[in-house]
Amino acid sequence: MAKIAIVYFSGYGHTAKQAEAVQQGAAGVAGAEVNVFRIDQDGNLPDTAWEALGAHDAIVYGSPTYMGGPAWQFKKFADTSSKPWFVSAWKDKLAAGFTNSASINGDKFSTISYFLTLSQQHGQLWIGTGLQPANQKQHGPSDVNWTAGFAGALAVSPSDATPEEAPRSGDLETARLLGRRVAEFAAKLAA
Repeated sequence: MAKIAIVYFSGYGHTAKQAEAVQQGAAGVAGAEVNVFRIDQDGNLPDTAWEALGAHDAIVYGSPTYMGGPAWQFKKFADTSSKPWFVSAWKDKLAAGFTNSASINGDKFSTISYFLTLSQQHGQLWIGTGLQPANQKQHGPSDVNWTAGFAGALAVSPSDATPEEAPRSGDLETARLLGRRVAEFAAKLAA
């Protein structure tokens, strides 16, 4: 059985929808157990979450992109992860990431790069989306990977959109496919 953890922060609920999509995708893989750990508004996880993360085969990171990087709450989590880093607790586990912001670009890649760097400091193995971009005239927010995220799943939630309105269907499907891909690779490693 492959165990996948999703660790994320969501400020307004949009990134939480993306996390749910990643969870759905991973849970759809036979034999996958998926656990979600939401970072609270103060940047904390329950103490029990830290030990639980070490028992997973994959950790998927998520945060909205604020001012060109992850939310400070996620950064606090990353800084606190120095304790498992010190004992290589996450070494050789899979890693992936997702992010969301109001703009089409919004420097989302900076957030994905932050996750990638964090994973490499922990000795993890990074999994990208593996998806081709939807980059023709007829494509838009309802298409898979219309934001062309290769290193991680990217989503757009306009600043005046509620979590019921955004992220849109294509971005949520992209997140779901990322979750499925991580779980499939985790299952291969667990076999």
